[in-house]
Amino acid sequence: MLFSKTLTNWYLQNKRDLPWRQTKDPYKIWLSEIILQQTRIDQGITYYLSFVKHFPTVFDLAAAKQETVLKLWQGLGYYSRARNLHASAQYIVNELNGQFPKDYKTLLALKGVGDYTASAIASICYNEPTAVVDGNVYRVLARFFGIFTPINASQGIKLFKKQAQQYLDVSNPGTHNQAIMEYGARVCKPQNPLCTDCDLQYTCVAFKENLQQDLPVKINKTKVRKRYFNFIISTILEENTILTQRKGKGIWQNLYEFPLIETTAILTKKQLEKENDFVKLFPKKYSLNLYNKKPIIHKLSHQHLYTQFWVLKTNTTTAKTISWNKVETFAVPVLIANFLQSYKRDLNF
Repeated sequence: MLFSKTLTNWYLQNKRDLPWRQTKDPYKIWLSEIILQQTRIDQGITYYLSFVKHFPTVFDLAAAKQETVLKLWQGLGYYSRARNLHASAQYIVNELNGQFPKDYKTLLALKGVGDYTASAIASICYNEPTAVVDGNVYRVLARFFGIFTPINASQGIKLFKKQAQQYLDVSNPGTHNQAIMEYGARVCKPQNPLCTDCDLQYTCVAFKENLQQDLPVKINKTKVRKRYFNFIISTILEENTILTQRKGKGIWQNLYEFPLIETTAILTKKQLEKENDFVKLFPKKYSLNLYNKKPIIHKLSHQHLYTQFWVLKTNTTTAKTISWNKVETFAVPVLIANFLQSYKRDLNF
């Protein structure tokens, strides 16, 4: 197959020296794949090395507290990945006697592992001929073959998987899969693809017909929800504050945050002071000031958070408090972590 051979030859000459490419250990390949979901490689390397250092085996990861895993994950976002990673490690240790699943089908039983991740691990570690399909692969296939079926429609998902499988080098699936993903990331890029340097240009439909910016096709189904957050950053008796753990199935599950009052619009100081949750927490004398003069807009995949941080000082509260010195030991959303960095600089901590 010329398509696969061209990609593989390019890959063997140009592949990046990445730490997870120096092993066939399925545990470490799994770690890298979960970390790299929704994460740039340059950022992911640091987290991968940190996880391998702290949890060199699946037994170490399974034995860790979830809060420790979340703290180590802090800053990567999409925290369900970390929770699923931890739960799957415990499943492997407790239900599979520490034996990592050895094929595509059994890999799918792990929480947080779908078709792409199972295909990647199975092909790289076990040489199973199952094709990966991620954003990079969609782009290469759509442009090369001129496929206009939307990649996020059910028909498109099936079509691209079939196409990827059809052109897979079954004798060397792991290398082929890594080659097509690397090619999509570095040559057939979303914007400004390197078409003049592309080894596939002479048989690429998009290049011949100037369709690079039209492919792949994606249906915009997502409506962005606006939410308005007010975090109360309290200092009680000069040295304590309030930090609570988020529960439920929403964003930031099991992470910690300062008291949050969510509203339907941006609040003024007087409006905030009239909120029932605020009055319950701080019924007596206090000082209150807005830290950021303009709301910080924190963008998640399906929602934008318009956030105000309110700095409050008081000698009394109805809530349980902790020492300010312990705040950094808790796993918090990156939005709060960024605030804390700025706040400490201003206070010369």
